[in-house]
Amino acid sequence: MNVTHTTIWITGASSGIGEALVHECAKYQTKLILSARREEELKRVAKEANLKEGHYLILPFDLADTSKAKEYAQQIINQFGTIDILINNGGQSQRSESIDTTSETERRLFEINYFSAVNLSKAVLPFMLKNKTGKIVVISSIAGKFGFYLRSSYSAAKHALHGYFESMRLEVEKKGVSVLLVCPGKIKTSVSINAISADGTAHNQMDESHQQAMSAETCAQQIIKAIITDKEEVLIGGKELLAVKIKRFFPKLFGKIIRKQNPY
Repeated sequence: MNVTHTTIWITGASSGIGEALVHECAKYQTKLILSARREEELKRVAKEANLKEGHYLILPFDLADTSKAKEYAQQIINQFGTIDILINNGGQSQRSESIDTTSETERRLFEINYFSAVNLSKAVLPFMLKNKTGKIVVISSIAGKFGFYLRSSYSAAKHALHGYFESMRLEVEKKGVSVLLVCPGKIKTSVSINAISADGTAHNQMDESHQQAMSAETCAQQIIKAIITDKEEVLIGGKELLAVKIKRFFPKLFGKIIRKQNPY
């Protein structure tokens, strides 16, 4: 898929992988829609990426509430006439045991990590189907491939993304719309700092394993490459990605390895 001069909507665009994606997409002379909660941070990202006036739209909202998804999509159509690519990047991780995590926190994690992607994708899909072209990109995680300590609801939401969007892919691919699932491993962002604890408060700690991880910029470059080469799924990260293959082909060995990662 040629991304040059396309219109791309990126959620979670105020930091981390989303911010890096804005900079990477800007190289292709795209029109960009930047979404996240913090409007001032979105404006900062647009300025630092040297986005041209009239070629971008700041569209702030909280992924915990995507009830106005259709209105957001229509606003983009009114301004740019099309939505070629939706990158469902925004999300929030978790650092809490399942037994301690409140129902409210679990529901919030699902709203942010699962339902936001579903609602936004369904909002743009009619326009893509009408144009008989388009791509929906979903940023999952290797946590969508296997569970891990302190990630129960986060991992469950990421697993759900795979079931939903693999099904959607089959339904829309003959109508010109493709779906890409991206599974990052450890990427050097603030994801662990912004993760929520059992009661919904911020974790506020950087995981040691993320400090020496792949940069968000490199991750963004690989995501765009996967879009261009029309991949259906891509794993991005370092040696931690081996766990996905080990689980598939050597499940008993995987069980031993994963238990050695005990964070307590």
